[in-house]
Amino acid sequence: MNLRLRTARVDLRRFTTDDLDLLVELDNDPAVMRYINGGLPVTRDEIANDYLPAFLAYYERGDDYGFWAAVERRSARFLGWFHYRPEPGAGPLEPELGYRLHTAAWGRGFATEVSTGLIDDGFAARGVQRVNASTMAVNVASRRVMEKVGMRLVRTFHADWPVRIDGDEHGDVEYAITKDEWLANR
Repeated sequence: MNLRLRTARVDLRRFTTDDLDLLVELDNDPAVMRYINGGLPVTRDEIANDYLPAFLAYYERGDDYGFWAAVERRSARFLGWFHYRPEPGAGPLEPELGYRLHTAAWGRGFATEVSTGLIDDGFAARGVQRVNASTMAVNVASRRVMEKVGMRLVRTFHADWPVRIDGDEHGDVEYAITKDEWLANR
């Protein structure tokens, strides 16, 4: 299964090419894509030729970082995915945390549970020094997850996105937690 992380209710495993349909379904839910591209569908070709190969490339490099399928252990249901990886230009010990979950998984604590697990694992076992996450300022649910996992608001900024999304006039927000802050909160 190539398990990356196990939390109380969720296993994070590597993606495979067999997961294409799961990703297509996820990225074609307008509610899921609302704060990403305004709710527009993503083509099967784009997922097959761009997104999935990018996910798989992390495993080929042997990184501790990457994208993982989130599977509810009890039901074996695909919940969505989490990423934990440095952004371009960031240091190797400063990963960005992100996730995309099916609407059926919203409000059930999965994002908080798995995010906490990734942050804890990064600081305790992988030498991580700082974790950040960002979202649109109007994405209150995602911001709340960031706060629940101990992150603090670092800045509000205006990104230059290729697609205009309702609410983007309020900008984006970055949250972060350092290893020292994590240690102090334990």
